[in-house]
Amino acid sequence: MNSAMILWAVAGLAVVLVVMLVVVLVSQSLNKSEIADTAKMSEPRNKAPGPNRSVEEVEAPDKKKSTASTLVAIGGSIAVLSGVIAFAKEINDGDIAPEVKEIAAGQLHGTMLNTRNSDPVVLIVPGSGPTDRDGNNPMGMKTDAYKFLAEGLSDERISTVRIDKRGMFGSAGAGDPNVTSAQAYVDDIHAWIDTIKTERGSKCVFLLGHSEGALMVSLAAQGRKDVCGLILVSGMGRKMGDVIREQLTSNPSNAPVLGQALRAVSELEAGRNVDVTGMHPALLPLFNPRVQDYLIAMFAIDPVEAVRAANKDTLIIQGESDLQVTVTDARMLDKARRTRLRLIKHMNHVLKDAPEDRAGNLATYADPSLPLSKDLVKYVRRFVKDND
Repeated sequence: MNSAMILWAVAGLAVVLVVMLVVVLVSQSLNKSEIADTAKMSEPRNKAPGPNRSVEEVEAPDKKKSTASTLVAIGGSIAVLSGVIAFAKEINDGDIAPEVKEIAAGQLHGTMLNTRNSDPVVLIVPGSGPTDRDGNNPMGMKTDAYKFLAEGLSDERISTVRIDKRGMFGSAGAGDPNVTSAQAYVDDIHAWIDTIKTERGSKCVFLLGHSEGALMVSLAAQGRKDVCGLILVSGMGRKMGDVIREQLTSNPSNAPVLGQALRAVSELEAGRNVDVTGMHPALLPLFNPRVQDYLIAMFAIDPVEAVRAANKDTLIIQGESDLQVTVTDARMLDKARRTRLRLIKHMNHVLKDAPEDRAGNLATYADPSLPLSKDLVKYVRRFVKDND
């Protein structure tokens, strides 16, 4: 609500209040007049009140009527005044015009789309790899999915903070992105929670994680009373090694390197680093020696156990057209306590509606003009409003 609308609304309510006060004054005046007229009509001209009746007793009924009418009018005025106060509080309680601004947690940077400080806030945590705060990465993915999600939630009066991960983009100065365990990312999420609470005066923050980010927010929520709830979008329900193995196998173009890739996954699952000497160049980004310790640590984590340990009200959202994470994963996550599952029929991994063919599905990864799948914001909004 802009300032002009606020002024008009308050002015209108003020007029109503004045009218009600006038009603009180007129009511009091009329009641006095009625009392005088009634007293004249009821009193015999040549007869005193009588030995057993006083003047006060004759006038008492009229006084009671007068008092009751006045109280009703005053009560109405108080009710209107209470409405004015409540309305003014509603529009001014932490009220600011919706704004987009840079926000920082130390050397970590992100974008806050704020509605009102009194509204709920969602921290959006990106998926794996060099994925930025808007949902894009330099490896051919241009979706603006997180940006669209933030804008859609803003329309529903839900604030958001979307972030760049450590060592990447705006957070390049926050440390090496090639961490050896999930703990560094968990610590970063905790820093964001603390920053958001200080910035907005929020008591708690909703954590929304996409893809690998779903696992990160599950870990970060453990032991934190200031997490309002979890929203896991396209999150793995199986261990990461199983998911990568399925992704590699499901793509026919991987056939020439599949054997080598699967052996590398098995080695990492066993806790052993992989010698990349002689490895096919197409596999080097996935099995880069700098990320292998991280993969070994991640392969050991069970996502379902992570959600159970978080023990938070949790919304699980999964697209039925997702090529990277499946409905099976979502149903496994839904086995944890305090979860609810929502499937979106045509949504794929980048949160857009996708055609059935694989090529058409992958084409949506590079088309930022496509809107989000229509039910995504709706499900997030309902969950946030129910748990705020």
